[in-house]
Amino acid sequence: MIIPKIPRLSPEQLDEIIRIVEPFGCRIQPIIGDVRNIYAIVGDERDELMINRIEGLPYVERVEKMQSPFKLMDRRSSLASNHIKVGSVTLGQELLIIAGQCTIDPKNPNYFYETAHAVKEAGANALRGGVWKPRTNPYTFQGDSKSLDILMEAHRRTGLPVDAEVMDEHQLHLALDAGVHMLQVGARNSLNYSLLRAIGAAIATRPATNVLLKRGLHMGTLNEFISAAEYIAAFGNPNILLCPRGTAPALDGYRNHPDESITPLLKEKTWAPVVVDPSHSVGKADYVPACALAAIAYGADGLCIEAHVSPAQGIGDDPKQALTPDILASTIKQARHLWASRRAATAKMDTAKNKT
Repeated sequence: MIIPKIPRLSPEQLDEIIRIVEPFGCRIQPIIGDVRNIYAIVGDERDELMINRIEGLPYVERVEKMQSPFKLMDRRSSLASNHIKVGSVTLGQELLIIAGQCTIDPKNPNYFYETAHAVKEAGANALRGGVWKPRTNPYTFQGDSKSLDILMEAHRRTGLPVDAEVMDEHQLHLALDAGVHMLQVGARNSLNYSLLRAIGAAIATRPATNVLLKRGLHMGTLNEFISAAEYIAAFGNPNILLCPRGTAPALDGYRNHPDESITPLLKEKTWAPVVVDPSHSVGKADYVPACALAAIAYGADGLCIEAHVSPAQGIGDDPKQALTPDILASTIKQARHLWASRRAATAKMDTAKNKT
């Protein structure tokens, strides 16, 4: 990781560094920030001669060598100071709540519009809505591109940024062209490296676009999860939120095996915010509030909760696991109170450590 003395390298300075690293089999990936850029060395950055040549340049402050499978997402990297914003919320400074329907019903758009207003009133900061849906059974409803128009109309009516899952490059470009603010990579595609690369390339010059990356269905390692985010960040946009959402095999009585407890383990390895999905984790509305609060207790930076004004009239998973607006509002209120208490307690512990 190259840290320049100036906010941004000129094209001539960047070309000079590229000429240094190319003979060593490396390339340079600029990471665009609001205030300054940093420059990742992609490849084996351990060669001392290459490092010495870069550090000898008058406009380079230092080169940070990261011995990690995920150089950009590692909590020791310079990106640790990266602040991700979703709408008006800066992750880490305020609890992020994403809420909305599992699946948008294109035949009944008013349900989604009503849900959008309801989740905003309940305190949500962003709106989720399933446009395209991955289904185990090929004969069940797979979503509809027409729902993208409904999602964006709900954004215009509420002002909330919107989150939509994409499963291929065609959907990716439709979503970006429509103005979707947050791209969701679902559990089934979390290790689809071709899709992750495509997303990274597509949002490289869109610093306001975020990615909600869900953990895979299988109980993979934390390094595997974070490395999937690295595929996206390597193209230049590091605004990725990691989303534990339960894994297989399922725990008896739950939809999946709840995994919100990996939150502190992720934070030991990466600076990326953690936004837990309790709805898919437990799969039943009655259990979602408790799972959500457990996630906050473990240190989550946000929640992604399914909600519907009339769950029984919903499609997809909504009849089973969507919260009603009143329960959502209560859950958000409790979550924010717990988040603030936990943050205050953490600050006290950090102060005590510094004194010793």
